Amino acid sequence: MLRWAIIFLVLALVAGALGAGGVAGLSMNIAYVLFVIFLILLVVHFIQGKRGTGL
Repeated sequence: MLRWAIIFLVLALVAGALGAGGVAGLSMNIAYVLFVIFLILLVVHFIQGKRGTGL
């Protein structure tokens, strides 16, 4: 998930540097959403890991 966020961030930076505003904005939005989802899943993973499996 983080890999995709980084890929879209790089795509947005390249598109912004080349002047493709619409593609850059869309890529930045996708990268932001994927990064937020990654952070939420990371926090859930840490909470579950601290609690243990309970089996």
